[in-house]
Amino acid sequence: MTLTFKPFLLEFKHPFGVSSNIRTHTPTVFTRIEHKGLFGYGEACLPEYLGDTTQNTLQFLEQAKAIIDALDSSFDPKEVFHQIDCLSEGNNPAKAAIDIAISDLRGKISDKPFYELMGFGKSVPVATSCTIGIDDIAMIEQKIEEADEFSILKIKAGTADDKKLIETIRKYTDKPLYVDVNQGWKDKKAVLHMLEWLYTKNVLLVEQPMPVEMAEEMQWVTAKSPIPTIADESVKRLKDMEKAKGIFTGVNIKLMKSAGLTGAREMITYAKQNDMEIMLGCMAESSCATSAMAQFMKSADYIDLDAPNLIKNDPFTGVVYNDGKVILNDLPGIGVELKDSSFFD
Repeated sequence: MTLTFKPFLLEFKHPFGVSSNIRTHTPTVFTRIEHKGLFGYGEACLPEYLGDTTQNTLQFLEQAKAIIDALDSSFDPKEVFHQIDCLSEGNNPAKAAIDIAISDLRGKISDKPFYELMGFGKSVPVATSCTIGIDDIAMIEQKIEEADEFSILKIKAGTADDKKLIETIRKYTDKPLYVDVNQGWKDKKAVLHMLEWLYTKNVLLVEQPMPVEMAEEMQWVTAKSPIPTIADESVKRLKDMEKAKGIFTGVNIKLMKSAGLTGAREMITYAKQNDMEIMLGCMAESSCATSAMAQFMKSADYIDLDAPNLIKNDPFTGVVYNDGKVILNDLPGIGVELKDSSFFD
């Protein structure tokens, strides 16, 4: 097998604002594993808050190349995941890029979609939220109009004007909302008051209301909250799930945190065994990583897989969106194809 990789900048259609920053693009590194004329594709998306950079991702992939290049078609995917994982303590996006490519290649070698290899039937189309980043009022109105086909909106919050933001959105739409605070609230009584108010505004859940280090306060809030609280920054991998149990209602599983599909499946299994709700999420990813995560849609309570809808230079095709729903295809592997076959040349 042969591992190659390429850095790339994914560009947003509109500047994307969260409680901590606004960005116009996100660096990513795409991977390709070739075996006997078949290609498996993966992605390491690198938003700043993860702490990974293009440079350390490329360095990790260069280190992992010897392991991948030594494989043949009889490889054990779990053993490969373990070997790659042992190379460093972090680098989860880089590990995900390899694991996704391995998973894609497995499907292509077997000529089956990855969801079928995992024993799942094909998902029926599933509604996903569409994310509305922090912005000025005129742009928020425009984004809501552009998201007309989506039945659920995800609102980025965590500012001093969050009530005003929600009230403004309610002038334009009565669609149910997910609210993502990205650790932006810090007073537990004020947080509970906000959650009670959001409940009256048809908000279905709130993601990561408080900072990671405020676990005790978060547990108090969750116990009294009328709506589910979903961990994001507090949970990256399986080892974090036990800490989140009882502190949050559920968890947002993302491939760039879980180190790929293998890690995500472990987290899904743990969540189901411990009555934790499951959201499948994404970073600002292309159709490559988003299509990979969509393979698990049958396992989820909530879907937030709209990233390809937010970027303007996606080099892949994969899942499609129709009437606000994510639709899988029947292609082998994770179901993606490059728009330009010379992309890795």
